[in-house]
Amino acid sequence: MRSSQTKSALTGVRVLVGRARHQAGALSSALRARGAQVLEVPLIEIRPPRSYSRLDAALKQISRYHWLILTSVNGVESFFDRLGKLGVPKGELKHLCVAAIGPATRKAIERHGVKVDIVPAEYVAEAVVKSLRGKVKGKRVLLARARVARDLIPRSLRQLGARVDVVEAYQTVTPKKSKQDLRRLLRDLKRRPQVVALTSSSTARNFVFLAGAECRPGEIRFASIGPVTSATLRELGLPPDIEAVQYTIPGLVQAIVKDRKKL
Repeated sequence: MRSSQTKSALTGVRVLVGRARHQAGALSSALRARGAQVLEVPLIEIRPPRSYSRLDAALKQISRYHWLILTSVNGVESFFDRLGKLGVPKGELKHLCVAAIGPATRKAIERHGVKVDIVPAEYVAEAVVKSLRGKVKGKRVLLARARVARDLIPRSLRQLGARVDVVEAYQTVTPKKSKQDLRRLLRDLKRRPQVVALTSSSTARNFVFLAGAECRPGEIRFASIGPVTSATLRELGLPPDIEAVQYTIPGLVQAIVKDRKKL
């Protein structure tokens, strides 16, 4: 009975998934498995960095670093792709201590045969800093991440005595071609999503930009993957109606299911 109820937990609920097109599959599949009608309109697009110069320079001198911090699957894939193109053996990373934000990032790193030393209990920047307290003083830290990201990690680690190099591994941009699709969807009363699933601050900001006047709080429930995304929603004047307890894709799905009775 429980299995049947799980499969039908979101029957009749329309959920907008706005992840980058190549990453939407896991979230969309999990929602469909619970009966949701999934509407996919990418709110972000992942592109190569404007320049690989700083990343390349760091990879060529990877032996100088003590710590490597990767904060997303996109950062992991860009990091190792570039490592391969430069001909730097993965064995050159063996001396590094590696920190990852979240289980998905850890798994992506481990798929490349690299051991992860730290995954904080909470998958946010603040928890990364807390987990590295007492471990980075006098150490060189390489942080490979998106072009636009919070400065909390590098700023806090420098205050702890670390020497931190921040390099752009990729960039997220707004897919402007999604504007027409999103606005058309939001105007259609029969197809308009009841829930918008937001997996990052970037997706939240881009939803508001792309939706324009069609963004109507109160008619749609906003589901956030965690407190950072929720804070961004509040800055934008939107309520985080649903927030995942575990800041992961499965956690987000679970939160939407739990909220089902309110829809």
